[in-house]
Amino acid sequence: MPMQLDGPGFAPLSGGKAAYLVVLLHGVAANGNDLLYLARAWQNILPTAEFIAPNAPFPYDGAPETRQWFSLQDRAPEKMLAGLRQAGAILDRFFDDLLAGRQLGDARLALAGFSQGAVTALYAGLRRQTPIAGIVAFSGALPGGDGIGRDIRSKPPVLLVHGEADAVVPFQAMPDAKAALEAAGVPVTAVARPGLGHAIDDAGIALAADFLREVLKAPHDDTGVAV
Repeated sequence: MPMQLDGPGFAPLSGGKAAYLVVLLHGVAANGNDLLYLARAWQNILPTAEFIAPNAPFPYDGAPETRQWFSLQDRAPEKMLAGLRQAGAILDRFFDDLLAGRQLGDARLALAGFSQGAVTALYAGLRRQTPIAGIVAFSGALPGGDGIGRDIRSKPPVLLVHGEADAVVPFQAMPDAKAALEAAGVPVTAVARPGLGHAIDDAGIALAADFLREVLKAPHDDTGVAV
């Protein structure tokens, strides 16, 4: 039986039907509640967006009461990619169900992730059959590196934000990701945050808000339903 995801979220601040969907992917050893502050920060800017923060599907190896998108016990690239493939397939079905339930198209879906959630957002978002609106990756890295162009299916715009003092995911991961995405033809903006460690700061939140406001512009048909 396919694994089902669940987690907290916020209905549109406008009180009406969701016109957009923003899915927040938390980091390792956390859960969906960890990123709800981003939804609170962005609600006023995107009042017709629904925010959902699913709990990752697997118990974290080091603390089973928290969650992970894939295991970090074996960091060999092939093991990490195998874990990402599994998480990506689960998320792909999750996105399908969310969009179908709200009668929205992929152009109305954006992803934002932190750390392992950013890695997972990049993996899953770039492999959707139909392009989503955009991906925000805070303090993440690009899975697949230079080989990314061989297996991506779509090229939504990407915003990378990374602290220069990150001691968990090295800052070099951002310029490496930017170069690989550009080589694959993916529109990408990369912003370094001086002095910031493995965290999201107010400047990054504001940058992401501007990015989401720009990319969440989908065409409508005459019925008002996203096409």
